[in-house]
Amino acid sequence: MALVTSEETFKQLWDEWEALLSRCPGQRVFQTPVWHHLWWREMHGDAQLQLTSFREDGALVGLAPLMSKNRSLSFLGDTDLWDYHDFVVAPGKDKDFFPVLFNVIDPQPWKEFTLTSVPETSLSLAYLPDLCKAHGYTFEQTSEDVAPGLALPPTWDDYLSLLSKKDRHELRRKLRRLEGQADFKWYAAQSTPADSDAFNKDLSDFFGLMALSRAEKAEFLTPDREAFFRRMALDTAKAGVLRLFFMEVEGKRVAAAICFDYGNTRFLYNSGYNPDYYHLSVGLLLNAMSLRQAIEEGKGYFDFLRGNEPYKYDLGAKDVNLYRLVIRR
Repeated sequence: MALVTSEETFKQLWDEWEALLSRCPGQRVFQTPVWHHLWWREMHGDAQLQLTSFREDGALVGLAPLMSKNRSLSFLGDTDLWDYHDFVVAPGKDKDFFPVLFNVIDPQPWKEFTLTSVPETSLSLAYLPDLCKAHGYTFEQTSEDVAPGLALPPTWDDYLSLLSKKDRHELRRKLRRLEGQADFKWYAAQSTPADSDAFNKDLSDFFGLMALSRAEKAEFLTPDREAFFRRMALDTAKAGVLRLFFMEVEGKRVAAAICFDYGNTRFLYNSGYNPDYYHLSVGLLLNAMSLRQAIEEGKGYFDFLRGNEPYKYDLGAKDVNLYRLVIRR
């Protein structure tokens, strides 16, 4: 049966969107209605929303979260605050979804259709080149970035055995040095939005450590972005996916990491540390401990997200390529 498409609102789609995404392989927090709605509410500027549903017998089987601006069409969002973009398609419905997608966009007055941060596993890469050729469009695919990640084994010892001899030795050496030289502890923050003072204190400590750790992070953390991050933390905490980790040395918070647990994956979204404690490798070790906890909780994947920072590979990550696709009439 042919798919029926229509433009709908976040409110109309929310529950079905979450249910559909839960059925999709490789589900990511960036594909959730929570993330899309927050970005749209805070950051869309003068873009026009095109949230197109694809239904079969009334049931949602696909979703194209797009926006248009100045005769350009794109995924909703940007590369600043999103690490992945993709269509949401029910398993087995891709052969119907992508041809119908072109029927939807064909009549629209766009000149360029840009899809950013598309992971190498996306079905878009399999379907779009041939469909573009059939419709007389040009198709361009270029490398955009990498998002290193790691399939998690059942135990911490199994994880250590996956590291190279050098990386395993270095991780153990840094752990021993921290244990031998400092009174430290690491933990997941227990504050919730219901306790606004404690929750905001935790977020302020995180942002302070993020800005301290590198000049680029301090520059990135503009007032507008910090405001977005605070609202994002609030919304994702209410949705039950936010995880905020801290490391203390001598009772002082010296490292922090913000993660999201979604599906079977822990996503390390951002982190920071006090450079005065660089010699104790507190930033890397807190990330290692959040990875260890993910293993102990039975997660199947740890996603370090966008960027090729060396510490990700020191902890065993392998690259997932991200692509930029540009379709032109």
